Amino acid sequence: MAWTPPTPRPAHPYFMYEAIYAQPGALRLVLRANKDLLEAAARDLRGVDRVLLSGIGTSWHACLVGELLLSRIGGLGHRVRAFHSFEFRNYWPDPEPKSGVIVVSHRGTKRFSLEALQKAKASGGLGIAITGRGSGDGLKVADHVLTTVDQENSAAHTVSYTTALLLLAALAAELGGDEEVRGALQAMPDQMALLLGQESWEELAGRLGAARRYYFVGGGPNTATAYEAALKMNEANYATTVGMNCEQVLHGPWAAMEKTDVVFLIAPPGPSYERLVALAGAAREIGAAVVSIVEEGDTELAGLSAHTVTLPPLPEDLTPILAVVPLQLLTYYLALRRGANPDTMRSDQPAHGRARGAFSL
Repeated sequence: MAWTPPTPRPAHPYFMYEAIYAQPGALRLVLRANKDLLEAAARDLRGVDRVLLSGIGTSWHACLVGELLLSRIGGLGHRVRAFHSFEFRNYWPDPEPKSGVIVVSHRGTKRFSLEALQKAKASGGLGIAITGRGSGDGLKVADHVLTTVDQENSAAHTVSYTTALLLLAALAAELGGDEEVRGALQAMPDQMALLLGQESWEELAGRLGAARRYYFVGGGPNTATAYEAALKMNEANYATTVGMNCEQVLHGPWAAMEKTDVVFLIAPPGPSYERLVALAGAAREIGAAVVSIVEEGDTELAGLSAHTVTLPPLPEDLTPILAVVPLQLLTYYLALRRGANPDTMRSDQPAHGRARGAFSL
């Protein structure tokens, strides 16, 4: 089943805006609706030797977070690995029979994600799909289907990403029997609602809108947050962006920074924090503006940043669910400032519309 986009909206509020603000309620509903399904999926995953996650684009970023969630909270250790679906389908051998494959695909129509699931099932393995309601029929071959939200009207996916992260975290908590994580996930919708109202996002986007390039940098589970933020900027406002791991930036890419750039640091407490502090100092010497997403009460990075956004205390592995939200909002308001429609992925512009018609997904 192919997704048919709705008629584009010509002005704010675009569909992306509504999806961002729908996230707290969506988190509550998704946890409640999948409770029994999560228990069944976790029970079957305990019987496999290894777990492979597969996705493309935003869904691949969710898989990268899920890899750490299942490894650390779920107790799978090195028996879990995330793959880009294209790479998994075309470059890696077939999974061994006692493998579990989790495919994340909101629309359930992407060729290589569907073929990744088929590859797992052909080997006699366990298949789990995390997908949106009303997604394509190809994912129905999975042994368990966990559902997120209705199909998004915006091509820049937001709520489907955070709800997929939530399901991966809840699955990890079921596997590991982690009551602390279960409690943290129950509290997260209210925390997200507070975060959405924390700043004047339009004013902040106005201050940052003239940058030459936007760097998004994180570590551990928030390496994926950096990737996702850069992707959203490309999709929704067409800015020049870079999303990278903190240590990778320190090993060379910092040399390309200019004083007209903005550097976003996703920096909750954890092993990456000191490296992000080092990068903030380097960016300050160059003259680039630093915006940091930190835990409440942070003073060290706050002193090096032009602006900070605070998150409530959380286990680091869960922070990507909240940390991406301010970056979604900044992406949206930067789109308004740049005169871009954040919902269409530029397909409403003639040259880019023709370009999109030149390839299939």
